Amino acid sequence: MASENYDDINVTPMVDLYLVLLLIFIVMTAAGVKGVKVELPKASGKASSDIGAPKIQAITVNSEGSISLNLTPVTLEELESKLGALKASTPDLPVVVRGDSAAQYQKVMAVVAVLGRLGIEKIGLATQAQK
Repeated sequence: MASENYDDINVTPMVDLYLVLLLIFIVMTAAGVKGVKVELPKASGKASSDIGAPKIQAITVNSEGSISLNLTPVTLEELESKLGALKASTPDLPVVVRGDSAAQYQKVMAVVAVLGRLGIEKIGLATQAQK
């Protein structure tokens, strides 16, 4: 019988053993971590519809120059009166101005001027993401 030389070592069983040991170590470490025990407050039975966050008002200027407040067509005077009433009840009223790309720039600036007169500071201008 001729003797055969083995020049390489099969490390696959050894790698399998290391992976199993690593998995056991990870599981045992995660199980050993404990948080601080706290007494959580109980919630009431009914959900509150108003959580105190102000609703964002959307002002849209379409391509013809018509102004809408939350899908309701308005004039500049009606816009100012409605937003003034909302601002009185919610001092930090957020507003988003959406102007059509074909809209007259003067109409959009008139809306921004109304927001400035009312003292509304949280103003966002909606744009479309570039592709």
